Amino acid sequence: MFCYQCDQTTRSENGDGCSTEKGVCGKDATTSDLQDLLVYAIKGIAQYGKRARDLGKTDKKADEFILYGLFTTLTNVNFNAHRFVELIHEAIEIRERVKTLYETVATEQGQAIEVLKGSASFIPASSQDDLLIQAQWGAILRGQDIVGDDIIGLRAMMIYGLKGTAAYAYHAFVLGYEDDVIYAGIEKALDFLSTDPTDADALLTGNMDIGTVNLKVMELLDAANTGNFGVQEPAQARITPIKGKAILISGHDLKDLHELLEQTKDKGINIYTHGEMLPAHAYPILRSYSHLVGNYGGAWQNQNKEFADFPGPILMTSNCLIEPTAAYKQRIFTAGPVGWQGVRHLENHDFSPLIKIASAMLGFKTDEAEKTVTVGFGRHAVLGVADKVIDAVKSGAIKHFFLIGGCDGAAPGRNYYTELAEKTPDDSIILTLGCGKYRFHEQDFGNIGGIPRLLDIGQCNDTYSAIQIASALADAFECEVNELPLSFMISWFEQKAVAVLLTLLSLGIRGIHLGPSIPAFITPSVLAILVDKFDLKANGDPAEDLAAALKKAA
Repeated sequence: MFCYQCDQTTRSENGDGCSTEKGVCGKDATTSDLQDLLVYAIKGIAQYGKRARDLGKTDKKADEFILYGLFTTLTNVNFNAHRFVELIHEAIEIRERVKTLYETVATEQGQAIEVLKGSASFIPASSQDDLLIQAQWGAILRGQDIVGDDIIGLRAMMIYGLKGTAAYAYHAFVLGYEDDVIYAGIEKALDFLSTDPTDADALLTGNMDIGTVNLKVMELLDAANTGNFGVQEPAQARITPIKGKAILISGHDLKDLHELLEQTKDKGINIYTHGEMLPAHAYPILRSYSHLVGNYGGAWQNQNKEFADFPGPILMTSNCLIEPTAAYKQRIFTAGPVGWQGVRHLENHDFSPLIKIASAMLGFKTDEAEKTVTVGFGRHAVLGVADKVIDAVKSGAIKHFFLIGGCDGAAPGRNYYTELAEKTPDDSIILTLGCGKYRFHEQDFGNIGGIPRLLDIGQCNDTYSAIQIASALADAFECEVNELPLSFMISWFEQKAVAVLLTLLSLGIRGIHLGPSIPAFITPSVLAILVDKFDLKANGDPAEDLAAALKKAA
């Protein structure tokens, strides 16, 4: 096992990376190695898929599998080794079908058939033990002794960016939105990686290409969310419980939430969101369900205590699962790509087992005093008052904008974002997204001329909203985004954040502050390139970083 794809990575003088029998996230060596082998197998699908697509033919089921398969390998998503054995063999079945499609269409069009090697010809062993021997072919460090750490790091950044991009694209897919341009971009990147590239410039370009594809993905997911649930609107989300039976839903998947709300109508069960589900309260269609009563708890890393204390069953969707404790393991369920051995998995949005447990439990015994937070300042809401924002900037009432957001985590150093937010001057606006907002979103930052100083844009994928807001401001002031009094203070945790970072870099955004630490796969040499090309900055002292940011005059 070797893994350094997230901020939980073990750091030491002997090198960074989780290489023990169990990673910090709880993923064991068997699961980790099988995940690497699944990614290797998926590259084979992409090799043939790209060539078939180049000849005008596609396999929609293969496209879906690539998204789903990559999603399962994200940090804190699926920890079930047996599931990965199944997925590896399924990947080969799909690859062979796509291979046949490619060879058939090539023959029909009189094209020479390419003989592909590596992952395109990989034959998996039948047993798990033998698959673990084969896992060395998909190991992230394979070839390190030949090509060096920098090339391995650039390849890893591409793979991790692709994982995040695929996860966002899968969220859109389950809501009925997809785009062949996205599938083509993902296949192209995987096909490129299947050649074990060694050119640093080509790899850096490949990373930027993934960022461009992810921008398209986030635009698609924005359309999927608003198309299904309406445009986000500023709203109050209750964060204290009320008396009654209860179900808690965590993760990111709004489709699962909608299905759960439908299945629990008129059953006397209240639904609470958790973690990245908080922005659901801003969507009018979801908010229209009266039994969506509030948000319980905070960011994902607190779930062991919060899930144990919650008096009802829990549904974990998409990513951010932590190893369940005995206090709630019998009442937590997974759905979609998520999984943990011994935890019940629900298929096809059938939540009846979950509802049955909720009906049998007492839930919250009393009402707590009502307390709320404001959500729903997506791009439509902010741009709807753009004239007021622009006037406030021109008058000097607003002098700076800070995007303080991204993923939260348990590692030391994340109090940086709390200190930063608290120290921002009263004439600045704070935009936040992702679960990093839990660090400070209950604080009252006041307002500027009726505009709240703290504007929650939504989930981590709502970076698209932030980009659109920045673009609109740049247009209004007839300048470039980099010339705006706008600072990006991004907290990263896992591969979705890598995809977002690549998107921002591909757009030419300069001066991004990244923390709480620089990803372990970004070597000193690669970091030097990113600093030179994009002025990427590592977090320092909050007060000093704030002072430097404020030098960008309004």
